[in-house]
Amino acid sequence: MSCKINVVTGGKGHVGFALVKELADRGEKIRLFLRSDSPVFDNIDCEKFMGDVTDLQSLEKAFEGADTVYHVAGVVDISGTKDKQVWDVNVEGTKKVVEACKKQGVKTLVYVSSIDAIPMGNGNEELTEISHFDPDLLEGTYAKSKAVATQYVLDNADDNLKVCVVHPSTCIGPYDKNGTSSMASVIKLFSKGLFPMSFGFGSCNFIDVRDCAKVMVAAAEKDGNNKECYLACGSVISLDDFIGVLADACGRKHPKLVLKKSFIDKAIPLYEKLSNRAKMPPMINEYSIRKISENFNFVNTKARNELGFEPRPLKQSLIDTIEWEKNHKK
Repeated sequence: MSCKINVVTGGKGHVGFALVKELADRGEKIRLFLRSDSPVFDNIDCEKFMGDVTDLQSLEKAFEGADTVYHVAGVVDISGTKDKQVWDVNVEGTKKVVEACKKQGVKTLVYVSSIDAIPMGNGNEELTEISHFDPDLLEGTYAKSKAVATQYVLDNADDNLKVCVVHPSTCIGPYDKNGTSSMASVIKLFSKGLFPMSFGFGSCNFIDVRDCAKVMVAAAEKDGNNKECYLACGSVISLDDFIGVLADACGRKHPKLVLKKSFIDKAIPLYEKLSNRAKMPPMINEYSIRKISENFNFVNTKARNELGFEPRPLKQSLIDTIEWEKNHKK
């Protein structure tokens, strides 16, 4: 087992917990920085420090003696109702993480950004890593916050603090304990036969959280790759084809009902009201419809060549997700 200390912020989240599992499987020494404890860590050998990423003092205590910090904690929101929290955590919190790393002599910082920090455009050109992040080219507080935070961590890398950035695409896979993401809701509802429809427009790009965790660890361990960014993504797939793969994974037939964008656009106001009343995450709103209509042709060539990234097949990720959900019913 390695003697170096790996600190993980946001370990209770979908991506964060996958990272914790990956580090534990490797026999690494883990220290969790949490806002509150959780029984999900009962079988994981780790230290726990309580605090908040917006509180510098608690971060400094957690980072003392650490070699590597994986900053995964963040707020994801497409509703537009949590803009202040998104900015406070994603931007101001990340700045404090960097400051705490420098004060405590942390050697490596791996920051989990998002493909949303990269302008997608409306064409079908291949999208690769970029070196400068401009929030003015993006839409929505979440995307802008990730762009600003990403640029900040890159600007503050130096000879003493190596920084790597990982940009996950839409995350799927097991360990989603909260199941609050829109994609988790689609998978759960479809597997139960409660989502008998597909979409005749739009596309997406998926990454299994377990594969994303491997990219993060590989980025941290690679020598000489300061200020490097890596796309942790799969291949672009149309939403209709995704529903087809999901149907195969569930052992169900592909839905005959295929909704057109014109129908969805008219139904959005009613759907948002119903979602709010049911206290469910909005799977569909004006912002998400615009996003899935953009170019998702991200390529993972750099991560493959430099980090040995080999994403597992989408169908296998969906099968594992559905099986995990069955075994962890609330």
